[in-house]
Amino acid sequence: MKTINFISVLVISAILISCNSKPKVANNPEKVVKDTAIAVKADYSKIIAASLFIKPNKTKEFIKLFKGMTEKTLAEPGCTGYQLYQNPYDPTKFLVFETYKNQAAIDAHFAADYFKEFGDKAGKLTSKPSVIMIYDVAGQVQK
Repeated sequence: MKTINFISVLVISAILISCNSKPKVANNPEKVVKDTAIAVKADYSKIIAASLFIKPNKTKEFIKLFKGMTEKTLAEPGCTGYQLYQNPYDPTKFLVFETYKNQAAIDAHFAADYFKEFGDKAGKLTSKPSVIMIYDVAGQVQK
C-alpha cells in the first residue's frame, strides 16, 4: 500500500510540474520560448503572403515560370526567403511566402525587370487577380 501511495504521489507531482512548465522547442536553438508564444529569431522584418489563382490547364507552365524567377529573387541582397506552395485539394491555388529585410528590399524586388517580366507572363496564366499582403514582423523595429 505504501508503494502505491508513493507512486501516486510521484505521478501527480510529475503532472503538476509538467503543467506549470513553459513550452519547450526541442532541438532548435533558433526558437525562443516566452510564456505561450513562440518567436523565431529572424533576419527579416517584412513578409509577403500572396495568393495566386492559376487557370486549370496552366499550372505546370506557372510552376516552371515561377522556378525561373526564384533563383534571381533569392540572389537579391534583401531577400531572405522565397517559397511557392500549391494547394493539394485545389491545384489551381498557390501561396507564395517571401521574406525581406526591409521595405526597401521589397521595393527593389518589385522594380526588378525580371519581376515585371514574370508579372506580365504570369498574368496570362491567372484565372483571377492575385491577393498580395505585406506584413511587418510584430514587435520588430523597422529600419
